[in-house]
Amino acid sequence: MSHYPVFHQMEGVKMFDEASLRGRTSPGDREKWIEADLKEGLEGMAKVLFGNVKMRWVEAYFPFTNPSFELEIYFENDWLEVLGCGIIEPGVVMMSSRGNEQGWAFGLGLERLAMVLFSIPDIRLFWSSDPRFHSQFESGEIVTFQPYSKYPPCLKDVSFWTPPSFHPNDLNEVVRDVAGDLVEKVELIDSYVNPRTERLSNCFRVSYRSMDRSLTNNEIDKLQAEVRKTIVDRLGVELR
Repeated sequence: MSHYPVFHQMEGVKMFDEASLRGRTSPGDREKWIEADLKEGLEGMAKVLFGNVKMRWVEAYFPFTNPSFELEIYFENDWLEVLGCGIIEPGVVMMSSRGNEQGWAFGLGLERLAMVLFSIPDIRLFWSSDPRFHSQFESGEIVTFQPYSKYPPCLKDVSFWTPPSFHPNDLNEVVRDVAGDLVEKVELIDSYVNPRTERLSNCFRVSYRSMDRSLTNNEIDKLQAEVRKTIVDRLGVELR
């Protein structure tokens, strides 16, 4: 698991005054230049923090930046989002009394940084009280996390017709509200578009796993039934 409702974040902003943007007269030219500066700067920071890792940019949505992006690195055989960023909305700049300046901003999840530096595979471990986790670390030392016994996952799938307003983060929120820390991850495993109606159907797989005990199929079936009911009630989807 790489997402958690409680987290610590480092944020940064880089602003450009009129002199810095001189010669770039059109808004489009300025935006492209700022975006290029953003990506160059944050890729450089990522290389310093994480080493020479594979990375990619993904378009995203954040309320105070446009366009917005997420930077992902390849970690533990999967893509891991490490920061979100974007060009600051003009209205936000005006409210901060910076006039016609433009700039970009980012937020870096500190848990994600620690996961990579210490090879910690699951963000839930940071909130564990298990001494097998905490005893491995000393202040000022970077060590490789040694996994202890891991209980098997319990996998459940759910398919539904997706309304236009649907966003995967909404599903993640519903699943976590129902099942809490027993949810390891939620991932899209299949999509289908009906050729006649053009309706989109998605199939998501929910991985349940406890950090300290084996889960029974019976208890997870009850949770999954509640998940199915709640996504209909809150997200307005039609189950398949």
